[in-house]
Amino acid sequence: MENKKIHMRASTRKKILILSGMLIAFIILEVLLNIPGAISSQVKGLLVPICYNIILAVSLNLTVGILGDLSLGHAGFMCVGAFVGAFLSKYIGIVAPDMPEALSLLIAFLFGGLFAALFGVLVGIPVLRLHGDYLAIVTLAFGEIIWNVFQSVSVARDSNGLHFSLGTGSISGLQADAETIVNGAQGISGFGRISGNSVGFAIAFGLAFVSVWLVLNLIHSRTGRAVKAIRDNRIAAESVGINIKKYKLLIIVVSAFFAGIAGVLYSHSTGLFQATQSDYGYIMSINILVFVVLGGMSSTLGSMIAAIVLTILPEMLRFLKDYRLLIYAVVLIGMMLFRSNPTLKNFTDSIKMKIKSLFAKKKGSAENG
Repeated sequence: MENKKIHMRASTRKKILILSGMLIAFIILEVLLNIPGAISSQVKGLLVPICYNIILAVSLNLTVGILGDLSLGHAGFMCVGAFVGAFLSKYIGIVAPDMPEALSLLIAFLFGGLFAALFGVLVGIPVLRLHGDYLAIVTLAFGEIIWNVFQSVSVARDSNGLHFSLGTGSISGLQADAETIVNGAQGISGFGRISGNSVGFAIAFGLAFVSVWLVLNLIHSRTGRAVKAIRDNRIAAESVGINIKKYKLLIIVVSAFFAGIAGVLYSHSTGLFQATQSDYGYIMSINILVFVVLGGMSSTLGSMIAAIVLTILPEMLRFLKDYRLLIYAVVLIGMMLFRSNPTLKNFTDSIKMKIKSLFAKKKGSAENG
């Protein structure tokens, strides 16, 4: 019982440190954003992408790291959220232009996440018996289907209501007052944008902070412990009465919900939704998976750090022009090798243990004093 209490205190302390670190970073950046010239436009442009990449990383970590299942369709859930959020923002701007922007954004984020979660249910139920390579292939196929479908969707509104079309042709029979909402492969444009200014960063950070907080609470809850038991030994978990299908579906749905939230933020960061492979295809899914693998499987903090580093790194290498992607790939391989090297891993673990013991000694001396 005492060990359990110590473990719970350690997990709570770690959660507080992560959230406190996020708040400190936010306060510093907000202060700098309000000082003219303190932050370059390049850095401002990275603030919102860092936030949605953090959400994507910690949400996929639930499936890959905590549950132990390989998913290659995370960008598909992101695409659902991005489409729904962009569609609602554009539609509200047409039918209710006087609605406060904050309320419009709230509706977009809420329904973007909910629709992504719904697709999580639709995908999760058929794949409950799958894991490993089979699950990866199915989720990869789902992600590719989603962006291809959204690429061929067209929606317009006139005095007779909404009109939908699925295909490359335009919508026929529209009235003279018709307004296009979704323009096929050209996507959705002309809706509100969340930029890297003080207000935009506050919105993006708030979403990232709440997402990390909820994910950490889930991981350290009874549900999280049950999911970890499934990851460690499915047969043993089932033998003690853990409902594997229930918890697996729950994690897939929660992960999809947060991916949808990140998708809404992603589309609103550019003010444009276009269903392309580079934005929502398997390439994006692999990029998100790299965040989780590089940060350390099941490590929320590691996934966050990897998301931040890999968001900043391509911009830092931009001066290399044509060699930028090559150098980025080399650095990425080097970081992966570093993470997987047993000697280096033992070295970093020993440093962590020394730091922990140092803090423990200081705490003990303070209590004795």
